[in-house]
Amino acid sequence: MSRIVFSQDHLSLCNAQAETSMFGIFFVVIPSGIGAITGVNGVMSIDNDAMGSPNVVMGSPNDAMSLDNDVMYAYNEAFLERFFNNAGAQVLSKNYTIDPLRRIHLKEIEELIEQERYFVLHAPRQTGKTTCMYALMRHFNAGTKYRALYVNIEGAQAVREEVERAMRAIVSVFTRVAELHLGDTSGEWLVQNIIKEDKWDDALQMTIAHYSKNDHAQPDNPRPLILMIDEIDALIGDSLISVLRQIRAGYNDKPHAFPQSIILCGVRDVRDYRIHSSRTKEIITGGSAFNIKADSIRLGNFSKEEVNELYQQHTDETGQVFTEEARELAWEYTKGQPWLVNALAYEITFRMKEMRDRTKPITGEIMRQAKERMVVSRATHIDQLADKLEEPRVFNVIFPIVNGSENLDNIPGDDINYCIDLGLITKTEISNQYEISNDIYREVIPRELTYVAQISFSTTHEPQAWYLKNVDGVNLLDVEKLLTAFQQFYREHSEHWLKGMLYREAGPQLLLQAYLQRVVNGGGWIEREYGLGKGRTDLFVIWPVGPEPKQRIVIEVKVKREKDSLQATVKKGLEQTQAYMDRCKATHGHLVVFDPNPKKRWGQKIYKKKLTKTITLWGS
Repeated sequence: MSRIVFSQDHLSLCNAQAETSMFGIFFVVIPSGIGAITGVNGVMSIDNDAMGSPNVVMGSPNDAMSLDNDVMYAYNEAFLERFFNNAGAQVLSKNYTIDPLRRIHLKEIEELIEQERYFVLHAPRQTGKTTCMYALMRHFNAGTKYRALYVNIEGAQAVREEVERAMRAIVSVFTRVAELHLGDTSGEWLVQNIIKEDKWDDALQMTIAHYSKNDHAQPDNPRPLILMIDEIDALIGDSLISVLRQIRAGYNDKPHAFPQSIILCGVRDVRDYRIHSSRTKEIITGGSAFNIKADSIRLGNFSKEEVNELYQQHTDETGQVFTEEARELAWEYTKGQPWLVNALAYEITFRMKEMRDRTKPITGEIMRQAKERMVVSRATHIDQLADKLEEPRVFNVIFPIVNGSENLDNIPGDDINYCIDLGLITKTEISNQYEISNDIYREVIPRELTYVAQISFSTTHEPQAWYLKNVDGVNLLDVEKLLTAFQQFYREHSEHWLKGMLYREAGPQLLLQAYLQRVVNGGGWIEREYGLGKGRTDLFVIWPVGPEPKQRIVIEVKVKREKDSLQATVKKGLEQTQAYMDRCKATHGHLVVFDPNPKKRWGQKIYKKKLTKTITLWGS
């Protein structure tokens, strides 16, 4: 498969005609041995609907070679594949990509801009905001009606609340990107003028006004400016207040002396900001500082169809297929979270070296292995998620979910909205309950909360040793030996481990998960379910890893509440274990009940009892 990328200038040199793509480049895929585009004086047509697989008018290979050598920069990636991107903005010529303008509903945004509105685009990190903003800028700059400028002000975060230094950093970025994307070289004059007048408190307003009034390409008839400011919530305190108020101060000068439209882009909606001003010693809300906001648009995850479309691009270009099971698992693992979708596929198609053989299909088993590898590696995105778990606002929401509490009725609404904005939780359509957003996050959270314990257990118990039993030449998990050992461990060490845990009340079930995780690693895997209203944690152990596992074991974990009797807890737990076993097609089940009552002796808490032929009760 050959790929050649043409710029607009090079096409004009050879009198070729083509529709402009949203990324400002022309992307042509030419199947090997079929031919190529017509020569220097020919016409090329591109169908952008396919987004990554355009059609071309065919000619002879000789014409293509002369075109390549004589008039254009082109790189023939006959031997270089596109790849799934797990870092930074998408580049169409290099990365498999879902049309970003389709993701942000271009028509809705164009209507807001036509109405001269200032609005917010927000989404969790690594969802594709930057890619969408770049695509939007190029879309408008390719036309004749507007100029568009994308500015990322994250660099000003380092100076915290020092307003003058923040303004210097932001103005510097403005001048650089204006020269890069608009060809405007007046930035040096602008900076010198601000310095001369010592106007740093108004520097941003002056800068925005300057570029709004001056159109480098059409000085006599300047086009209205559309300004996109990314990472707005990277700023804090007085620096953020200053930016919002300077934009508000210039609002009435639009569209000729201030942007026709400004899009603020970040993780959270501006209305949810609670900004502490060191100058005035007060809390200022984002809605107050930026009361000119007309709308708020949230960039969502990929749909299931878009996940399939993205993976199909790889299949179309390389011939390597994702099986139906692999696609279904990818959806369940990610629920369309863009970074996770791409990272899973990148793990398979690049990092798993045996899968670089494009004749090998990507199966469900391969997808499971990729998920486990990605979780264990603690990739940057997952590491950032782990850091958030320690924030009080996140703890307030995640703890009841991990603990299986009934609801979030007593949790501040702002904390819930914050976790939604971070992409940590979502509300289910069926039960109308909040839950962890996807299976990978559901897996990561308990692992991260017990990471130190897992490391400790791994040094205590060598993998695949004492907890295995050989049956007909096959090593199987001896779950009874494993849970008996955990009972003794919990009796001797639980006080020490639980004392240092942030999510202490959920500690017993988290500690059991950590204990099981370290010994199961390398030979099988654990799937887990927990959430509001469950009152339990469901663990499904599959051993060994492979298309035909020998053991499918359910471990149901409950904590006896003070208001409930042990008999009632066990009765309900037995029903839940049986139902979960039936759903998972498990052959054996274990119900583990923790009793946190400090007045009870360990001899009363530790026990083992057969409830049915296939279900065993364990007290801890």
